[in-house]
Amino acid sequence: MDITYLLWLQDFRLSINDALTPFVNQLSFFAISYIVLLPVFVYWCLDKKKGLFILFAWKFSQTINAILKLTACIYRPWIKDARILPANNAIVTATGYSFPSGHTMMCTPIYGGLAVITKNKALRWVWIALILLTMLSRNYLGVHTPQDVLVGFVFGVLAIYLAQKIFAYLDKHPEKDVMFMVFAVLAGVLTLVYVSYKPYPMDYVDGKLLVDPSKMTIDSWGDAGGFAVFGILWYIESRFIKFEPAGWNFKGIVICAIGLIPLGWALQNPDFIMMKMMEPHLGRLVSQTITLSYMMIVWPLVIKLFTRKKA
Repeated sequence: MDITYLLWLQDFRLSINDALTPFVNQLSFFAISYIVLLPVFVYWCLDKKKGLFILFAWKFSQTINAILKLTACIYRPWIKDARILPANNAIVTATGYSFPSGHTMMCTPIYGGLAVITKNKALRWVWIALILLTMLSRNYLGVHTPQDVLVGFVFGVLAIYLAQKIFAYLDKHPEKDVMFMVFAVLAGVLTLVYVSYKPYPMDYVDGKLLVDPSKMTIDSWGDAGGFAVFGILWYIESRFIKFEPAGWNFKGIVICAIGLIPLGWALQNPDFIMMKMMEPHLGRLVSQTITLSYMMIVWPLVIKLFTRKKA
């Protein structure tokens, strides 16, 4: 049934000569790159707690995705059925295992988190529609089955729900913030130990390994490892920096917009030169640490400096 659905989408895609494919590709790419700028802007400019809530749900969802993907070890649709032909260069970003969809588990907590904090009903439906369109894009491009995106959506929503519970608890017990850091660090480190040492299928076709586990685990060092780093940085900011959002005014918007420019470049080039300078797994973790430090420590310090009220 899932392959039949993908073939139906593929037939439609080919019948219109891939007219929609560039747009769908960009929609899909945005979900793993620039999308993070949205909660970061909320965090820097509008509401620190709400922005942090979405960022937590995002990193938590990525950690869950690493566990699920490297446990299930399910191959991509075109490996299951040679009739599936991924659109254009979609296969470039569709590396490794298929289940669940990483794109879905990245966009759901961000778009979904924005829907949770948005009061305007029309805008709230826009965020929800973007989740559904991103899910559809992964099927349309032929790189994920319906099961991949549906399960990714469910766990993305679960990440939002758990984030809400955790932040509600911290509102009542702010002195327990160290527990938040310990949870994030333990979850991230234990995930890395699990994915690094568990056994993986070693299936070959024509002498070529279908999925190289060593390459597959590199992403988890940025995702799960990044969650551990996130917890530490959150603790440092909340205890020592304590910046206040720049505010929805001309000066605040300009400061935050300037800060988003280098961050946007970093999100498009997540490994900087670290992957060339050091071992790939460590390089991915270092790159993620630099990006998260910029989000949570460096630019908040800039905001604090330029928005400091004079006595």
